[in-house]
Amino acid sequence: MTGTAQAAASRQRCASCGHTLAETDAAARCPVCGGLLSVDHAPPALSGAELRELFAQRRANGSDGGSGVWRYRELVMPHAGPHIVSHPEGNTPLLARERVARWAGVGELLLKHEGHNPTGSFKDRGMTVGVTQARRIGARAVACASTGNTSASLAAYAAQAEIPALVFVPAGQVALGKLAQSLAYGARTLLVRGDFDACLALVQQASERLGIYLLNSINPFRVEGQKTIALEALEQLGWESPDWLVLPAGNLGNTAAFGKALREARELGLISRLPRIAAVQAEGAAPFAKSFREQFATRHRVRAETVATAIRIGDPASFDRAVETIRLTDGIVTTVSDAEILDAKAVVDASGVGCEPASAASVAGVRRLVRDGVIRAGERVVAVLTGHILKDPGALLRYHQELTPPPAYANAPVEIDARIEDVERVLGS
Repeated sequence: MTGTAQAAASRQRCASCGHTLAETDAAARCPVCGGLLSVDHAPPALSGAELRELFAQRRANGSDGGSGVWRYRELVMPHAGPHIVSHPEGNTPLLARERVARWAGVGELLLKHEGHNPTGSFKDRGMTVGVTQARRIGARAVACASTGNTSASLAAYAAQAEIPALVFVPAGQVALGKLAQSLAYGARTLLVRGDFDACLALVQQASERLGIYLLNSINPFRVEGQKTIALEALEQLGWESPDWLVLPAGNLGNTAAFGKALREARELGLISRLPRIAAVQAEGAAPFAKSFREQFATRHRVRAETVATAIRIGDPASFDRAVETIRLTDGIVTTVSDAEILDAKAVVDASGVGCEPASAASVAGVRRLVRDGVIRAGERVVAVLTGHILKDPGALLRYHQELTPPPAYANAPVEIDARIEDVERVLGS
């Protein structure tokens, strides 16, 4: 991965008090006030059309290593050098499915499917940068708290980098597809008797006391990688902003990352206007939506419960940064029920695309916002699908086989005798 348009140093900065740290400082939070850190890069030497052309050339000639993250390295980590740990990741499709758009009620709905990443979720975009940073600073080990996707991604990238990994997951609350990945990739997996928020508190203590490099979404380098979801979608649209970017919202790392990406893209002349962000939460795990309804006057915490395990988070770590995104983009935060999520998933799945339950919250959110008159039928909408259909096969099978009465889009298997007449009967029905 050669060639760069940038040479000046980057730095970490506290979003709360402005304290700055070196780019290679391993602190998980600001040592002065405990606030979240962000990464500031010097503006690249190129901007506007020239920078867009540089990205396009890298993709065409393969100098990005096939990575839809490191193609944008001036905006992600300009000084990674030989330390890059890449599968590769990114380069995920932007899919048009008329059936899904018709169900949601919009004329143009595009699905940015992050389930096509190496471990099956968007987490790989942040993890390639986070584990690269761990290698740069010589971390003894890496760790995260997770509802499943983060742990799977951390385990895979840490294995590639040959860095020991610890993952903290809530016991009995992680989809088997995700837990299996963490075990298979060799991470030491700790089943914590508590919810995700308890796991996050514990892993932060471990980071501070034991010197383990923390790679949850509060890690600013994770955010840098996750910015590229928005950047790549914009590039796929010819750098013409859609009217809306809609995404599931749990710990709010993506919401924060999208705002940072859009602000930087506009400042660098990559786009001329900002799309609006719609963050969608499950009704049973909606502290951010509750705060939004009060114009963010209060930061709420809830006991989270939803079938969408990837967004089952009651105290989102990236709350403040996500608030900035909603304000920057004149965005909105809404909620959808578990039933709406599962119906949306069934529609997405039946279009031949497929996604995990949390992903479908974005499509359910589009439908809700169209019905509420917020999104207009003629607007161009990009909905982010965050994870692969096989991440949570249990939820999928329960929906199609076990719920009573059967949901509207259930597709239960049919048991028959070994007779052609039975096949004919099923075909006719």
